[in-house]
Amino acid sequence: MRHWLFKTEPDAFSIDDLARVGREEWSGVRSFQARNVMREMKLGDRGFFYHSSVAPPGIVGICEVVAEAHPDSTQFDRASEYYDRSSKRSEPKWWCVDVGFVEKFARMIPLEELRTLPELAYMPLLRRGQRLSVQPVTEHEWKRILALEGIRPSRGA
Repeated sequence: MRHWLFKTEPDAFSIDDLARVGREEWSGVRSFQARNVMREMKLGDRGFFYHSSVAPPGIVGICEVVAEAHPDSTQFDRASEYYDRSSKRSEPKWWCVDVGFVEKFARMIPLEELRTLPELAYMPLLRRGQRLSVQPVTEHEWKRILALEGIRPSRGA
């Protein structure tokens, strides 16, 4: 199992929204690098759910990949802000995964707290200029962040 981080603006889609609907297509990603990251994801992989563009930003819970990469439906929807007229159904340009709700943390783990931990220094989230909405998390980073919440890796997988 691999681990990931999924960034979202909570006013667009929050951990509470995911808890309410249970499962959601992680659509609307328009970065080739992020698209390629999602194509690596496998069923059952876990990810941190990260609220961005809020004060403070931070990790608020855990989600799970419940459907592997498939064509992003919004690229074909003319009413969607993510519609891409250059993408063809026979050759989709944009791919996404579906994520399911696993757990909401008792507290947000703020970005500034993560920055204080030397063992997370190479985490993509903490690197300058890293803006991808989906990114890998190493096993070591996963376990260290779970420990901040007092979660045993077996529970957080």
